[in-house]
Amino acid sequence: MRRIKHTLTALALTTLAGCAIAQDSTSLTIYSTATPGAIDPNLYRPVPGGTQYNNPYQRVNQIQGYAIIRQDRTLDLEQGISNLEFTDVAALIDPTTVRFESLTHPDSTSVLDQNYQYDLVSIDRLLERYIDHPINVDGQEHTLLSAQGGILLLQNRDGSVRSQVGYQNVTFPALDQALVTKPTLSWTVSADHAGDHDTRISYETQGITWWADYNLVFNPGDTENTGTIDLGAWVSILNQSGGSYTDAQLKLVAGDVNRAQPNNKSFYGGYEAMSARAVSADMGFEEKSFFEYHLYALGRKVSIPDRSTKQIELFESVNDVPATKILVYDGAQQFAHYRYSSANTDQGFGSNANSKVEVHLRFKNDKDHGLGMPLPSGRMRVSQLDEADNAYEFIGESVIDHTPRNEHVTIKLGNAFDVVGERKQTDFKRGSRWVTESFEIKVRNQKEEPVDVLVQEHLYRWTNADITATDHEYDQIDARTIHFPITIGPEQEETITYTVHYTW
Repeated sequence: MRRIKHTLTALALTTLAGCAIAQDSTSLTIYSTATPGAIDPNLYRPVPGGTQYNNPYQRVNQIQGYAIIRQDRTLDLEQGISNLEFTDVAALIDPTTVRFESLTHPDSTSVLDQNYQYDLVSIDRLLERYIDHPINVDGQEHTLLSAQGGILLLQNRDGSVRSQVGYQNVTFPALDQALVTKPTLSWTVSADHAGDHDTRISYETQGITWWADYNLVFNPGDTENTGTIDLGAWVSILNQSGGSYTDAQLKLVAGDVNRAQPNNKSFYGGYEAMSARAVSADMGFEEKSFFEYHLYALGRKVSIPDRSTKQIELFESVNDVPATKILVYDGAQQFAHYRYSSANTDQGFGSNANSKVEVHLRFKNDKDHGLGMPLPSGRMRVSQLDEADNAYEFIGESVIDHTPRNEHVTIKLGNAFDVVGERKQTDFKRGSRWVTESFEIKVRNQKEEPVDVLVQEHLYRWTNADITATDHEYDQIDARTIHFPITIGPEQEETITYTVHYTW
């Protein structure tokens, strides 16, 4: 196991049956489909003059994730039937997932019923409750007839009716017992044994998500295409669940965890989880395989308040990892994933090309260079030192998928400025069950030093394709992809021609 370097809700538990409350512990497991870098910044910072995400129920579809919360408490239960209330739960709780259990006497303690009360007290709810009932306005009693659009319609004792704009100086006789000040879970519990019970309360809440952020510094090497990187990794957790999590054990599992999909497919899907196991000896994460996923256990407790973004170091920075800069010209990239149920015989299909040459950075996730651990999917941001003023400048970023140990990581940084490509169709022939076409690809290097470029071509018309002629060596990557590695001298141009024959 590899050690790497993290929080979460003290929920208030009260009882109606006189049960004592002991020290509690909280743990949290987070699941997410959030794309790193694609979260609306307004979700984790105030919107000036706006209330777009003030209501947690307005945020639920924006925060693509959920969490499983577990709390262990020791309670002094009475023998027989008693009532329990559990307050300060997350506002976006899924009440169908709530579970209360006694760990001390599981066979003789049962829940007869449970309720989730979420009708929170507010001026609007109180006014709604007191329609046709007396309230006090400006020291006088009136019957409330209506309260809409900020206007009160009041009936005086003599039967006359008047209106009032706003809710100033309004007094209610009492708080309606159906309203609660905080979302509340309540249970009717039957226990055969009185005394201390170790209990566990668990539930699922929406409105929490996570992603990984990787910060890289590229250090150019002795040649144009070589260098090293310094890499640091962080976990970013966005909590908009309507609940705060204090001194909790964070649980992180990296992997694509499947989940049954309800009708709202914009929120649920295949989830990535981050979960933690028992606290380790150090203060960082400890990684291990867990089922077909990877589990990261944090060695300390942390706190994540509601409406906050928390960043925790995933592992200590690693320096001097060998990296390669790769230039890729993919003139037909827009057709790379095009699939037909039958062969495409349209001559014009695929003839349009782009001129951009992409810049990629590639390194291997292996132990020999200080890595060699499963990397959760996340955003990789790359900078490079400008020696003129000793400042680090941003040079690009992209999102990686979950990457196992000993696999390569490739980051697209952008497009080259001084290297351009050109691609055109030079010949096309078509028969009843075949197509033959030829291409000419040119790549120009306007730099003062040579560059290596990987020219990528897609055989997009059909799966049965043979290269019948070419003036360059190539690598067959898969049935529909070939690579031409070329070196272009300073201010030089390299031309590739090839012919492909499709049959079906």
